[in-house]
Amino acid sequence: MLQECLNYIERNGPDIAVQILDHMKISLAALLIAVLIGVAGGYAASVSRRGEKWIMGLFQILRVIPSLAILVLLIPLMGVGMKPAVTALAILAIPPILTNTCVGFMEVPTFMVESAKGMGMTDREMLVHVKFPLALPMIMAGIRSALVEVIASATLAAKIGAGGLGEIIFTGLGLNRADLLLIGGFLVGALSLISLGIFSLIRRMLMPYKYRTSL
Repeated sequence: MLQECLNYIERNGPDIAVQILDHMKISLAALLIAVLIGVAGGYAASVSRRGEKWIMGLFQILRVIPSLAILVLLIPLMGVGMKPAVTALAILAIPPILTNTCVGFMEVPTFMVESAKGMGMTDREMLVHVKFPLALPMIMAGIRSALVEVIASATLAAKIGAGGLGEIIFTGLGLNRADLLLIGGFLVGALSLISLGIFSLIRRMLMPYKYRTSL
């Protein structure tokens, strides 16, 4: 089995490299869209009880719809390729970011906000210098969860011609070849681990105080 995997990688190295790059592009695009919508929506939900109910409810409903079903539903609207794949994955990634952002902002201590007001800070200054830094650990935890989900689910993009490592996996399923399934699964897992490692470095740069105090 191992020799078969090595032979396939040797013969199809350039194609595998393209599939890895496609997988990364799809995942990164979906995650960036999800971060923009999730953080903005989470903040909006945290400042309005009515907004929290509607915003959280909408995306929690979307979350229970399988990613493959969303892909199929988007085909008549967007066709096939990268655009519907990124849209479906962004929908999948928004809920954990949205939820954590909302919780993070709602858990900002009241006395911190009152102290900032007493110092004469404007609402914008309080958001940038007080609320957002305190909510950031929860926001980053939501992004981390979304990152793992997106990379794993991006394999489905191959079903609609968007490329990615799912091509290897679905080819293996169609041909009943365990070596391809093993290669595809290993590459997706490795990509997830590498992405989490990079994300941890970014988190350390954004929140050095958190790691410094924990040593």
